[in-house]
Amino acid sequence: MVLKIINKSANPLPKYESEQAAGMDIRCNIDAPITLQPLERKLIPTGLFIELPAGYEAQIRPRSGLTLKRGLTVLNTPGTIDADYRGEVGVILINLSGEAQTIEPGERICQMVIAKHETPVIVEVTELSDTERGAGGFGHSGRK
Repeated sequence: MVLKIINKSANPLPKYESEQAAGMDIRCNIDAPITLQPLERKLIPTGLFIELPAGYEAQIRPRSGLTLKRGLTVLNTPGTIDADYRGEVGVILINLSGEAQTIEPGERICQMVIAKHETPVIVEVTELSDTERGAGGFGHSGRK
């Protein structure tokens, strides 16, 4: 599988930080620091434009260290980038900490996971098969 990337930022291309990492780190493309106040969210540009093959998606996910240490996370997790999207990859960050957090130019702000997906044939029916769980909702499978 080939991932084509146009990089209009001054940052290096995304890369995997370890041999078996599932996600590649993505950096912000900003000229000056951006400060997010508690509970504030902003769309952060990356300067990256990608072309995925049909049958794949890119998932934008938080970086665990950034979330644990500073309370910064990706708001729509995971954010999905479809194979037919050609615009700039933007990342919606939110500050869930109790104090202002500043993002520096070129900082690693999220990770991107490339995943294969299926497009099902949708069939309308009047009945579904039975299971032991049935229609049990949230937390149902853990109750006895």
